[in-house]
Amino acid sequence: MQPKDTTTNEAFKGFTNTACPFLPCHSGVRGQFNCLFCYCPLIAYRCPGPYKVFTDRNGTRRKDCSDCTLPHNGTRGAWNFIQKWLERPVIWDGQEQTRPYRQKPVRTKS
Repeated sequence: MQPKDTTTNEAFKGFTNTACPFLPCHSGVRGQFNCLFCYCPLIAYRCPGPYKVFTDRNGTRRKDCSDCTLPHNGTRGAWNFIQKWLERPVIWDGQEQTRPYRQKPVRTKS
């Protein structure tokens, strides 16, 4: 049996659930849609994804990540993005975002 870190099969990095009635749940995804992080593991942490802050009816500040496509952009890209930010997680302190992540513009073939 090979050690897990030598596998060339990267199927664990994502999938697209074509049977999901909510697909596509985010517009603007640049590659193959990755459903692995349907519920983003960064919701409780400081992250660069574009989010808004709202206060719920109990007075708790929460993140609204509905405009974020970063965990859905392709299998390899989404996997690498999440892994990078989970290497050194910082608990989100309830503050507004000051420096959102800037994606490179999509190149159009002309």
